[in-house]
Amino acid sequence: MLIMIANVLDADSLRSVRDKLRDMAHVDGRQTAGREARMVKRNEQVDRTDPALSELQDLVVDRLLDNRLFQMATRPHLVRPPLFSRYEPGMAYGSHVDDAMMGGMRTDLSVTVFLSEPDEYDGGELVIESAAGEQDVKLPAGSAVVYPTTFLHRVAPVVSGERRAAVTWVRSLVRDAAARELLFDLETARHALFERLGKTPELDLLAKTQSNLLRRWAED
Repeated sequence: MLIMIANVLDADSLRSVRDKLRDMAHVDGRQTAGREARMVKRNEQVDRTDPALSELQDLVVDRLLDNRLFQMATRPHLVRPPLFSRYEPGMAYGSHVDDAMMGGMRTDLSVTVFLSEPDEYDGGELVIESAAGEQDVKLPAGSAVVYPTTFLHRVAPVVSGERRAAVTWVRSLVRDAAARELLFDLETARHALFERLGKTPELDLLAKTQSNLLRRWAED
């Protein structure tokens, strides 16, 4: 299940992140890639020793956790501190799968928060590969895409301009992707019905079902 989330970062937060990134030190992105991914990764990332990095990481994670759609889609237990990447013309990230374990944490979902507007660079689409085919994702700045970490994916070569993004990973309370999707669909339908009908016995039953399924599937 792919979920697009608009306005994870509001205008003020986005402006603050972009302004700070301009003055931060960048290093070869291969420093954080696994052995195989290192062969196809060509980008730059904010140096992990930069003293301003933790503030930006906290801001992005806080905005994600404050977002109801993100909560519904991921059921987050832990969120990794984001990496901030920069792609300039000629840079790309070939097909790869993200590590199953990062810093001792199981990764269930990958998240890309776009920090550049689509018209600020050509190319640079996030291409997510699944059994249904390939899906190109290029969202407005401040928006995010959430997808299973089990998917192969790549960043197409940037032809011109500069592509910036924050990338992070989530360990979900609900390990199974199909179970997460069922809970997401149930909660989406329940909220929509509540807006139309208000509180009803039928909605109480749906709420009970959703809660009991979460209780059955959650790993705290």
